[in-house]
Order: sequence, then structure tokens, then C-alpha cells
Amino acid sequence: MAKAKAQYVCAECGGISNKWAGQCPDCGAWNSLSEQIVSAAKTTAGGGRFAGYAGNAGATPTPLREVPPETIGRTPTGIGELDRVLGGGLVEGSAVLIGGDPGIGKSTLLLQGMSHLAAQRPTLYVTGEESIQQVSLRAQRLGCGDSAMELMAETCVETILATASQRRPEVLVIDSIQTVFTETLQSAPGAVAQVRESAAQLVRYAKQTGTALFLVGHVTKEGALAGPRVLEHMVDTVLYFEGDGGSRYRVVRAIKNRFGAVNELGVFAMAEDGLREVSNPSAIFLSRHDEPVSGSVIMVTREGSRPLLVEVQALVDESRGGNPRRVTLGLEQNRLAMMLAVLHRHGGLPMYDQDVFVNVVGGVRVAETGADLAVLLAVLSSFRDRPMAEGLVVFGEVGLAGEIRPVQHGEERLREAAKHGFTRAIVPRANVPKRGVKGLEIVPVRRLQEAIDAI
Repeated sequence: MAKAKAQYVCAECGGISNKWAGQCPDCGAWNSLSEQIVSAAKTTAGGGRFAGYAGNAGATPTPLREVPPETIGRTPTGIGELDRVLGGGLVEGSAVLIGGDPGIGKSTLLLQGMSHLAAQRPTLYVTGEESIQQVSLRAQRLGCGDSAMELMAETCVETILATASQRRPEVLVIDSIQTVFTETLQSAPGAVAQVRESAAQLVRYAKQTGTALFLVGHVTKEGALAGPRVLEHMVDTVLYFEGDGGSRYRVVRAIKNRFGAVNELGVFAMAEDGLREVSNPSAIFLSRHDEPVSGSVIMVTREGSRPLLVEVQALVDESRGGNPRRVTLGLEQNRLAMMLAVLHRHGGLPMYDQDVFVNVVGGVRVAETGADLAVLLAVLSSFRDRPMAEGLVVFGEVGLAGEIRPVQHGEERLREAAKHGFTRAIVPRANVPKRGVKGLEIVPVRRLQEAIDAI
């Protein structure tokens, strides 16, 4: 067996160096060399154009039509919102990466979920940031101190895998991947090469043994997962915690999921005894004002497999500087600037001398274009200081030509609005259901000006 050795590869040009340096000797890029493990390639006998390529005589391709389809078995974690985000439960041999800001609830959620799973399957919780006494104290506070889950404080990936091979857990948790290191590399834990190689060994073990693997990942100050981007490609599911750490509510979103819907959303409320499920998330994202206020519009967005009612608030104020401000929370800022240009061109309302602030209540992030119409009507309401009528709900995409385009699952959104007591809806004409929705007056619009006239 060839002995493994380390080399340093430039992330910019791909140049290879035998030792680390601050600057790549080939392209001159700074801090671009990262450590990688290489081994001597095995060569096959024979000549021709395939000579020199490594081969494995035991690998035989299988036609797709001969591969029998299998139903994926899922194990409930005991937390319904977590099961929803995972696509229905935990899949055997899957690798799940959970990221989020410090203190937002990653370890709390996993500790609660693993305590439920430990009653059904052998579970091993490996902590690299805390001692097992600290984990035990948190478990007592969360009310799961009597769980059969096994704890282990270790950071060497070889030791972790050796212990896992002996104990044979069906669920393995690594908290966190940035603290784990492999002895085959010389770099410090948390380095790009260490995170990549440690994750590769853990994922390989999970696939070979059918162990469900959870990896906790740190995030940078920009909110992205720390370490190499390839870390997200290695795993099957990537979950992100969203929301303000000071807020009571926590939102878990599936960014990637090979076993379920992408952008699925799970909503939790942080309490003294841990995270609690929120069965009706639409209720927490809607403000109950004593009297109608200007700049507030209710929209129906769709997160994963369910519709969700959220409140969009806008504040328009006269700009005192030369450049008016465009600030968004929960929405894309560039899209707000584009929508304001559409409002000026096709609605006749200039905003070049106004500061515009838009916020989605509750800390939820809306990434779909169905919020365009709600944002524009909220801006218009604040600009004219005229509140919207009670019981009104709005959704629809706005094009640059001023047209109102349909969004997906329009009828399902309307039924969700009617279920929460809304009586009037302004929607794209193509989203109007043929049979209508009981108790809901639907106003179809094709152009932005029609929507403005409707309110």
C-alpha cells in the first residue's frame, strides 16, 4: 500500500508545492495554498491510450434498468419540525450538516433529538468543544438527562472512528467538525484541509456502515459555513439556523436535501427547557395591531411543502442626503431597488428622494419572487400614509414591464389565507382558481396599475 503524503495545492491556479508558503510560486496569489493528502497512483499493465490509469478489476457497471428501486426507510427523531426539514425523518447512512450562529440552538436541537432516538437506536454524541460534564448539565436542564445516549469528548477523527467501529452506533453526532483533526495532516484543527479530510473520513464511514451522521458546522461573520465549500457537497443534507439570536423563535431551513424538499422550513420557539415546536408558524409571523397601520401588508409565501403567512412592513421617509437609502431585512436589497424603479415607471410614483426600509416580521427570510407585489403595496401604503383594509392578503411576482406574473401553488396559498380568516386577496389573474375559495373574495390583476387601483 502506497504511503500517503501531504502536498500544498493553490486554490487559484492549481499549482502544487511541496511545502507551504504565504504566496503561490506559480500565480502569485496570497494565502491560497491548502494542504492535501496524495498517494502514489497504481498503474495497470498494458499499453495503448489507457496505459497508466489506475484500475479496479472488481468494479463492474450495472445498467440502470437492472437496479431495483428501493423505498427509503426513515426513522422519526421525535421532533416533528426537524423531521419535516429532513424530509420525513432520518435516513440510514445519511450525512447531515447543521450550521448557524453561535448560541442559536444547534447543540440544543441535536441533544433533544438524539435523546429521543437513543430510545430506539444506539446513539453516540461526540463533543469537541465541551466536556461530557457540560453536556450532561445541559441535558439535565433540557429534561433528557436519563437518556441512553453515549457521550464522548474527542477531537481526533481516527480515535472517533475506532470507537465507533467498536460501539457500532446507528446515529453519530460530531459537535463540531471544525474542532476535529486527522493525524495524517500537520495543519491545525479548523484549517481548510483538516475540515475537508476529516469530513471525508466521517462521511465515508457513514456510507460504508449505514450510520446516520450529524455534523455541526461553524459559520463565518458573513453567515456562510466556515471551511471549504466542498464540505456542503460531501453531505446529503445541509440545514441552516436562521433568525436573530436574541429572538425567541428559531427557523431551520433545508438548503440542500437529497432525501426531501429543498427550502423546507421548521419553526421552533426557544424556552428554558429547550426548543419547542411551533405547530402554526403563520400565527407568530403576523402582528395583531389594535388598529390598522400604514406600511403593513400580509402575504402568503411558500416554504418547502407548506404555505406560510408573513407580514411585510415598509417605512418610507424623506431622504435628507444626496443618496436615498434602500434597506431590507429578510428580502434581497437589489430586488427592492428594481421594484422601486418599476413602481416609478409603471405606477407613476417616484422614490428617488425617499428612504425606503422594508422588513419581514419574525426574522424569516423570503427568497421567492412572490413577495414583489406585497413589497410594492407596503411601500405605497407607507408613502401615502394610508393603511390597508383589514383581511387583505397579497402575493404575486412583478415584472420589469409592470405585469403581474403568477407564482407556484396559488390555490394552496389562497386556502391557507382563508383558513386564517382573510376575506380578500389580490393575486395574479393566472393564479385564480376555477372554483374559487369559500369565504375569500379574489381580485385578479394583470398589471401593477390594476393592483394599485384595487387598494
